[in-house]
Amino acid sequence: MPILMIKAKPNSRISALTRQEDGTWLAQLKSPPVDGKANAELIALVAQHFGCARSQVLVKTGAGARLKRVQIPD
Repeated sequence: MPILMIKAKPNSRISALTRQEDGTWLAQLKSPPVDGKANAELIALVAQHFGCARSQVLVKTGAGARLKRVQIPD
């Protein structure tokens, strides 16, 4: 199971997931970082981008931080 390094940017104007030059990902999230709303949007965005179910996407570390390690299925 691959692990992605994702930098979350909550309260953005758009919702987007883009790959950076250094191999990490930048997640621009419309949701505020309150009550897990931004993490829920991040999981939905990653699942949509990689074509898998939301239940298969797991935030391994960084649930309360901007830099997160997210596990996706093969």
